[in-house]
Amino acid sequence: MGEMADPIQFKDEGNKHFQAGEVDKAIECYTKAIKLCTDKKVLAVVYRNRSACFLKKESYTNAASDASKAIDVDAADVKALFRRCQALEKLGKLDMAFKDVQRCSTIEPKNKTFLETLRRHNPLTSFSTDSRVQNMFDILLDEEMDKDKKEMAANNLVVLAREEAGAERIFQNNGVPLLLDLLETGKVEMVLAAIRTFAGMCTGHKARAMAIIHLVGIDKLCSIMAVDNEDIALATCDLFQCINDSLTGGDRRIYGKEEALVLDASKDLKSILMALLEMVASKKVSGHGRDQALNLLTRNVPRKDKKDPDHSKSLFTIDHGLKKILKVCGQIPDLPDQLPMTENTQLIASVLLDKLWDDLRCDPERDNYREVCDEYIKGKFDPNDMDRNIHAINALSGLLQGPFEVGNQLVGRQGIMEMMVALCGSEREVDQMVAVEALIHSSTKMSRASFIITNGVSLLKDIYKKTKNDKIKIRALVGLCKLGSAGGDDYSMRQFAEGSTEKLAKQCRKWLCNSAMDTRTRKWAIEGLAYLTQDADVKDDFVEDDPAMKAMFDLAKSKDKTILYAVACTLVNCTNSYEKKDIMPELVQLAKFSKQHVPEQHPKDKKDFIQKRVKRMLKGGVISALTVMVKADNLLLTDQTKEMLALIPLALEGSAIGKVRAAHALAKIAAVSNPEIAFPGERIYEVVRPLVSLLHPERDGVQNYEALLSLTNLAGLNDKLRVKILKEKALPEIEQYMFEDHDHIRQAATECMCNLVTCKEVQDRYLEDGNDRLKLLVLMCVEDNEKLQRAAAGGLAMLTAAQKKLCTKMTLVTLQWMEILQRLILHDQPQIQHRGLVIVYNMLNSDDNELAKKLMESEILEILTVIGKAMDNPKRQIVIDVARTCLVKAMDLGLIKPFTTPS
Repeated sequence: MGEMADPIQFKDEGNKHFQAGEVDKAIECYTKAIKLCTDKKVLAVVYRNRSACFLKKESYTNAASDASKAIDVDAADVKALFRRCQALEKLGKLDMAFKDVQRCSTIEPKNKTFLETLRRHNPLTSFSTDSRVQNMFDILLDEEMDKDKKEMAANNLVVLAREEAGAERIFQNNGVPLLLDLLETGKVEMVLAAIRTFAGMCTGHKARAMAIIHLVGIDKLCSIMAVDNEDIALATCDLFQCINDSLTGGDRRIYGKEEALVLDASKDLKSILMALLEMVASKKVSGHGRDQALNLLTRNVPRKDKKDPDHSKSLFTIDHGLKKILKVCGQIPDLPDQLPMTENTQLIASVLLDKLWDDLRCDPERDNYREVCDEYIKGKFDPNDMDRNIHAINALSGLLQGPFEVGNQLVGRQGIMEMMVALCGSEREVDQMVAVEALIHSSTKMSRASFIITNGVSLLKDIYKKTKNDKIKIRALVGLCKLGSAGGDDYSMRQFAEGSTEKLAKQCRKWLCNSAMDTRTRKWAIEGLAYLTQDADVKDDFVEDDPAMKAMFDLAKSKDKTILYAVACTLVNCTNSYEKKDIMPELVQLAKFSKQHVPEQHPKDKKDFIQKRVKRMLKGGVISALTVMVKADNLLLTDQTKEMLALIPLALEGSAIGKVRAAHALAKIAAVSNPEIAFPGERIYEVVRPLVSLLHPERDGVQNYEALLSLTNLAGLNDKLRVKILKEKALPEIEQYMFEDHDHIRQAATECMCNLVTCKEVQDRYLEDGNDRLKLLVLMCVEDNEKLQRAAAGGLAMLTAAQKKLCTKMTLVTLQWMEILQRLILHDQPQIQHRGLVIVYNMLNSDDNELAKKLMESEILEILTVIGKAMDNPKRQIVIDVARTCLVKAMDLGLIKPFTTPS
């Protein structure tokens, strides 16, 4: 009894010292009690009390250790749990601290201290997020802070806002007013940081997006987008798009409890639409801001699915904004007092006009559209004001480039064509330029072209010969080109004398090759060739002119994406890649008998000539130009352009060599671009077979490599494409190339396999015994090629997640599996390290207790602990989080305990 009394006596004495504030003496007494005590319950109390002393002395590691020893005896010791929570929080072990306070609140659900702690913090990240957010704002608003630190803080804030937990903490911690302060600084970097942070906060969260709209104000956001800075305008456009997606449900991600909120966003959406329409015709808006306002309307007003019966936004836009869009189309940059615009503004406006027209469902709606346009253009004509007249003609040009049917009907009104021809003879250069452009756009229909040929060709020739203004000269030339091609590819319907179209084309090629001219002027030269290359003589001359071809391909790769349609038309014409119906001989005879016109094919449009032209273009570098063109993701790149581009690589289809070249062209495109853009709709599934054909051993290494890259891109899109690849029997070929000596081919094959392992058929092959598939993948994880490592580790991570048996099998295929795993999770590349950690987690979660125990008895535990203890870092956060998840899993399995050192 005396032996038992001693530790209790020391404990009581320690309690007296602690109450008196004599912490060191209390620790001394508790330590003596621990050495003497043999009763586990008393020992747990003493450890818990000494933990409180260590907290007072800010010795947090010792405090957490003592609290853990008390919890080992009694897992429901709420005092020990809370003391460990406090110590872990100070040590930065935020996820573990939260778990302790969560257990405390479960045991004592009415304890205000526990509830307050839970209320203040969110799981895993929230302990540190508050201070990080405030720290970033302090740096950004500090006038004396270094520029580099400010940029880093701004980027960190943007990254944090992209995560749901970070976005919510910024919002809850008075973040909106602080972001508004950043906007008021007027500094580009600060404004961009604020706008991008707002975009992250609004993404996928309807309630927060609505709150931000009301706190910041739609007018404020529009005024920011209106500034004359392309980056700011683009960032604000992205913010509006995030808001729209969140309010309309365009963002399909799941965000937990927020899904249950029922919020009416219709008023906010209508206010945004009205604000954007006001921006369209406002003089206070910069050209970049106007472009983005038009882009937002183009993306979000017309229906994305024509089966959707609701097209009220289009009707509202026509009623309240059609005249404003026409006003933009009618602007003449060379005249004073015009709206600020970029080179692309009017073309973007024409695209919007076309999208609105296409979204209408019935004749009364289309009649209303025409009436609004007719009323606007008629209202601008004034015999005493030439500026108003050319504004009307330019607005008409905008319609002709958009909903041609509407523009063509208006051109047919009495006096319109005559006005255009008359303006060509004006002494003012600006009148001539507007009139020539209008003639070009209106002469698409044969009847209009015939009228202009009769009444306006001599005027265009005079303008071309006499004007010294290059902008007008090139437009007059294009006008002549378009009129010269009015008969299309019908050899019997040539509009001009023999040899005239070749002369026009020669002049276009000359202008095209003149690198001293600006891009926009040279673009008109390609427009001219797009018309004239319907003539086979012009096609042959063009493909023989290497400098002209190279100049066009170079322009196709430029930033100006408005040029792509003209380039695509020229290429389609030269390769005869347009669809042409076969005419029955009997119908031809019948037409001749009834003295009807029968189209004639040009002798140089026969198959042999076409193949020669295609070969010349392949040699001239058409593939690289096509790759860039298809990759372009721009509203101005129409579906029609994409379809034409997709036809060209298949032009040689027929012969065996032609099929290989066509397949290789497809591979080049799919390897470096988004296949969904390059091959829209169901066409993407048709691409698989020609790509698989390039895996044949008879194909050369470059073809094998690019086919594998293309199949990798396709396999990464959806299950349907993955199944299609397997059905084409590509899997044995891909596996064969994983054993290839050539590093690039082996890497491409492994990357492709990595994207295919989600298929059950592939997983079954790895489960089969008697092969080295899994062993090869494991050994590839320690290759010198980091891309190969990443692909192999990614494949293993997905396989072990899908098939738990492979976790055990992985340890049997090579004795070095543990060493390989350690090298992966110690890798300096976060992507590879992340994949290694996922494999470790899959092994812990594999239901193989012996395997899990073996992992935790190895150096892997120490590595996980070091990674898990690291401070939060946006660049490596995913790695840190997975390491922490592994440790929590090990704790749940009872393999480790908090702050206990493995023996």
